[in-house]
Amino acid sequence: MSTVKKAVLAYSGGLDTSVILKWLQDTYQCEVVTFTADLGQGEELEPARQKALRFGIKPENIFIDDLREEFVRDFVFPMFRCNALYEGEYLLGTSIARPLIAKRQIDIARATGAEAVSHGATGKGNDQVRFELGYYALMPGVKVIAPWREWDLLSREKLLAYAEKHGIPIERKHREGGSPYSMDANLLHISYEGRHLENPAAEAEESMWRWTVSPEKAPDSAEYLDLEFANGDLVALDGKRLKAHELLARLNELGGKHGIGRLDLVENRYVGMKSRGCYETPGGTILLRAHRAIESITLDREVAHLKDELLARYASLIYNGYWWSPERRALQALIDHTQQTVNGWVRLKLYKGNVIVVARDSKTDSLFDPTIATFEDDRGAYDQKDANGFIRLNALRMRIAANARDRRGQ
Repeated sequence: MSTVKKAVLAYSGGLDTSVILKWLQDTYQCEVVTFTADLGQGEELEPARQKALRFGIKPENIFIDDLREEFVRDFVFPMFRCNALYEGEYLLGTSIARPLIAKRQIDIARATGAEAVSHGATGKGNDQVRFELGYYALMPGVKVIAPWREWDLLSREKLLAYAEKHGIPIERKHREGGSPYSMDANLLHISYEGRHLENPAAEAEESMWRWTVSPEKAPDSAEYLDLEFANGDLVALDGKRLKAHELLARLNELGGKHGIGRLDLVENRYVGMKSRGCYETPGGTILLRAHRAIESITLDREVAHLKDELLARYASLIYNGYWWSPERRALQALIDHTQQTVNGWVRLKLYKGNVIVVARDSKTDSLFDPTIATFEDDRGAYDQKDANGFIRLNALRMRIAANARDRRGQ
């Protein structure tokens, strides 16, 4: 085992990372720096500081950072400019948070002189890949400590026994059988995995969902919402300009109220297994629908189709941990170029789990020309006879093939 003098741990203050903190101190005999990120998960983070202090972490080595604005502005919004969906459904709420956590960990490692970073992702999941690809991309020579790939504490019982032995506080929920689900939350989503959901034939329990009411219990009256976009990013709701993280938080409230954004998905993990997860992404679901609506009147047809062709590739890069890769950056540059004309507003109707586009317009960049699209007299703006030529040209190869079949008697 290599010598490590100081390591930065991604620390939530929960059972797993508290065990890791003590394990790092005992196994590597190193000084530990804790880093706790506020990504809008809605939990009180100050207890993480108190727990770190109990383990002898120096106050100057405890970092609790509010990253909500950076998260939405520099990671969520760029991803939504592409309309990214993994396997056609998943809005990548967990995936998009990992590169920011990795970035901040490396920033702290450089600032504190640490030569190692550590995380609590298991050896079965995607997060180990996402974190570590980020670490190496940003600090190539960093030492990565992944306890779940090194220790023998590979069961809940062993973790609890280790915690008991070393005086690590164990919450009541762990003593009584543990939380029913493995959950991850940030401003974009909350995810649920494990336990009851490990049977893909079993319906998710209604009591599991935290952010959204069921569509059946949503209000019986619809709610209208105006979203304003500039260069592809949401900038205002109902005429009120807010910070990026405030806009997303407000969309979450409205979407949750109307039962919007639930997803039950069996996805293909990076490590090769299929895994079932349930997700609540109310604000993201609304944002995606609105963004596509404003693009529908401001993007050239072929540019829009090109973006759709790149969508799956871009989403896979994020899902698989390649946010910091040159190919993702190249795709981002192309996508951002297309967004220069994505300016205007969209009006939505929210109703019982549905996001319905009812109007959209752009004063400066709309490509919708009513004098050409009209079913009434267009006064010569469009000559319908022009269709004859391109139809015959496009049919030429099929006519030649049909003549060949006739000669063969088929």
